[in-house]
Amino acid sequence: MTAKENPQTDRLEQASVPFVLEMTYHARNQFLMLFSAILRSFIQHGSLEIIRPNGHRLTFGDGTPPHVAVRLSTGKIAATLFRNPALVLGEAYMDGRLIIAHGSIYDFLDLLAQNLSSSPGGFWYGLSTRTQRVKKRATSIRRARRNVAHHYDLDARLYDLFLDDDKQYSCAYFRKMDDGIDLAQLQKKQHIAAKLYLDQPGLRVLDIGCGWGGMACYLAENFEAEVTGITLSQEQYEYCLKRAENSPARVRIDFRMLDYRELAEPYDRIVSVGMFEHVGKRSYPEFFAQIRNLLTEDGIALIHAIGFSDTPSPMNPFMRKYIFPGADVASLSEVFSVVEPSGLLVTDLEILRLHYAETLLRWRQRFTAQREKAVQLYDEKFYRMWEFYLAMCEVGFRRQALIVFQIQLAKQIDRLPITRDYMFETEREWTSEHRAQ
Repeated sequence: MTAKENPQTDRLEQASVPFVLEMTYHARNQFLMLFSAILRSFIQHGSLEIIRPNGHRLTFGDGTPPHVAVRLSTGKIAATLFRNPALVLGEAYMDGRLIIAHGSIYDFLDLLAQNLSSSPGGFWYGLSTRTQRVKKRATSIRRARRNVAHHYDLDARLYDLFLDDDKQYSCAYFRKMDDGIDLAQLQKKQHIAAKLYLDQPGLRVLDIGCGWGGMACYLAENFEAEVTGITLSQEQYEYCLKRAENSPARVRIDFRMLDYRELAEPYDRIVSVGMFEHVGKRSYPEFFAQIRNLLTEDGIALIHAIGFSDTPSPMNPFMRKYIFPGADVASLSEVFSVVEPSGLLVTDLEILRLHYAETLLRWRQRFTAQREKAVQLYDEKFYRMWEFYLAMCEVGFRRQALIVFQIQLAKQIDRLPITRDYMFETEREWTSEHRAQ
């Protein structure tokens, strides 16, 4: 008689089922207790209330604003959050397992971020996000096309819900904190154009990662530049072609669906806004070598990108998995260590500190105001994923180490005026003209 046929064995196996369930229940409780202890040491300021599936409420913080309440729909979340909070937090909100009962997802993330650096318990969250191994990935042209399609080939109507009229999908430039998004994006284009030093008509300009063509058209229409814009997004490329047809400078605008590594002709100016994040850390030397190869001897380049203000760190796992696959964010030390041996000279560096936080605030407000339309385009899960993405990024630029840097590059040390006055004077002139209109 086998064990399976033995009635005593059968009864023992049946009796073990509730025992296993009981052990699982106790394990979950242990995780919850540990999770609560961490949160209690972590949340020192503000007020956080965690509502368990059984209705039991746990409170953390000193009772001061902001007040945030979060409902957990299942007891398993504590265990999964404990293991990988940087990823699971976004997944739980996206899937509806973590529900904001009071406040908003931004309020919740902002509360966590405010306590992160000052509380001993913040070590747990920091350990899972910023001290993971920094992987240096190379990005092939094939992979780059696939990564770009994941994000930029979404329904174009999605971006219309929150971007400005010019469809600028990068950090705006705020001269005043109450600037609207359309004005701030125009000022961004003016700011970059001033750094490109477009001192004569007919300059050949390359826009790497041209988006929906706003920067390329702006330079061609206002400076009589011969602009080539390149993108790997089919949706953006088709939009750019239509835009060029309707531009008064259409004979000077050439949009192509190409990777930057597929070009060979020389350019007097090169601009790249929000594309460097998709290059891949192992491909940084190749990127700057290509910039040098494409730039004329008296040429000027301007790279506008997101970075870390501190030591090299990995990309947030939620962002990499769901929003920007293959993306990387560089620290300035990583950029400069590659630029220095490339044969290019850094002729100017500017750090835009809170400009992207203000940009994301406006995007998030516009996006959440159009919730129903976003859900109709995709679904509730997609809406929450993007709401989390926009909120998390805003918190990152407002409270943590995310910045935007603009690096101006040249081959000749005396190519540009010896002071930065030329930038300010040019921008002041354009601002006066805009106000007069």
